[in-house]
Amino acid sequence: MNITKSVLTLLFFHFCLITHAQDKKEDVKIVPEPKEFITSHQITTSGKLIKYKAIAGETYLKKDGEPVASIWSFTYKLDGPEIPGRPVTFIFNGGPGSASLWLHMGMFGPVLAKVDSKAKSDDGAPPYPVVTNPQSLLDITDLVFIDPVGTGFSRVVGKGKTEDYWGLNEDANSIAEFIRLWVTKNKRWNAPRYIAGESFGTVRAAAVTDILERDGQSMAINGVILISQCLDYAGSTSVPENIISYITYLPSMAATAWYHGKAGQGKTLEQFVEEARGFVQNEYVNALYMGSRLQKDQRQKIAERLSYFLGLPKSYIERSDLKILMPRFRKELLRDQGLTVGQLDGRYTAIESDQIADRPTMGDAAGFSTASAYTAAINHYMSGTLNVVMDRPYLTSNSELGSKWRWRDVPEGSYYEPSYVNVAEKMANALRINKDLRVLIANGYYDLITPFYDAEFTFSRFGILPERVTMTYHEAGHMMYLHEADFNKLNAEVRKFITGQTKN
Repeated sequence: MNITKSVLTLLFFHFCLITHAQDKKEDVKIVPEPKEFITSHQITTSGKLIKYKAIAGETYLKKDGEPVASIWSFTYKLDGPEIPGRPVTFIFNGGPGSASLWLHMGMFGPVLAKVDSKAKSDDGAPPYPVVTNPQSLLDITDLVFIDPVGTGFSRVVGKGKTEDYWGLNEDANSIAEFIRLWVTKNKRWNAPRYIAGESFGTVRAAAVTDILERDGQSMAINGVILISQCLDYAGSTSVPENIISYITYLPSMAATAWYHGKAGQGKTLEQFVEEARGFVQNEYVNALYMGSRLQKDQRQKIAERLSYFLGLPKSYIERSDLKILMPRFRKELLRDQGLTVGQLDGRYTAIESDQIADRPTMGDAAGFSTASAYTAAINHYMSGTLNVVMDRPYLTSNSELGSKWRWRDVPEGSYYEPSYVNVAEKMANALRINKDLRVLIANGYYDLITPFYDAEFTFSRFGILPERVTMTYHEAGHMMYLHEADFNKLNAEVRKFITGQTKN
């Protein structure tokens, strides 16, 4: 009997040891080897047959020698031996919280998703057109599309924490680290390097360019391409107390009113926009800062002028105290037709069920008219062409990231008072540190989220060297490449910029 009890006790003790060991093993996060999928392709561009490799895969960022984050990227490079002097362009979108699929499948990738160029119809349901990019830049540069942590397939691993990457400085540091790793692995330290960002990606581009010049591994960038820039958020944040936003948004709202036949008829878009610029600079700024001190006759005159430019009733403008918020403009411009205009692109419209609301209620017509097509295209392309097989979904956007984003740009413990995000000085400093750095800025006239006049306003301040900056304009919105004519125009501008033919 005693022997039996002893055996049972030993068995129980042994079982506890095994269970404890298993629990300890489960506490250790096993990080698998990074995945990589390599395929060979060819494409004809600029009359040349280009053979290239597509490398879709993970790059691990490490801390104390241990992987803490996985950055997913798509690399397109010439097939064959490494060419140390071949240019490379690093590309990402914005959000924060967006993967790189928009510039990947809309502008720079070898394969493109296609939506209605004239912005007249929703993308609907599949199948969606996916076509070869007839103007690929692969003849002049390798291309690397980067998905920041929390987007695409990128994520924290091992002991990594999202708070180490979900922030203004944290995000920029991780992308700079990835670029250095890529350049080292692919032997491109002495090759021309370019960065292209869209929307918040332009904030990232400025911050990354600044970081790469420092941190004990100085890496100069040849050129930065800012598509729908927003380096200073004061000019792209339409809220009641922000006077600057009334100034920066008005020319874009005037352009949108012109597009929909509500204002400026009989004039070209460029003529009407220039007239709006003059009004903002010479009349509207003063009226806004005068506020309630503005005389009655002056107030009447400004209201009439605003009605002329925005295509809105004078009475509505007077009730708005001469200040038209962008969301209200989107709802009011075509109210008589029961339509709401898009934010990313004012050419788009939607029929909303709530016809008396003071602002859009369904979201952004431009956004939901393109999102399904692009999401389907990138997933179809990865599985069918790049042979990518992953055990998790490709996150084209991540709302969780945005809600947890750390916007403060000073270290913990430092005094900080909330203000508009502004990295314009970082861009100015980078231009002064690097005499060869140039900037190309592409603007959409109908962009109602990052207005083109804000780009002009931002780049005329902060000590930015104007002779190194090229500003271009497109008859489309935030993603001007959705419009076929502006896809062609932007492609030509970027091509000239990279080959060094842009004249400033």
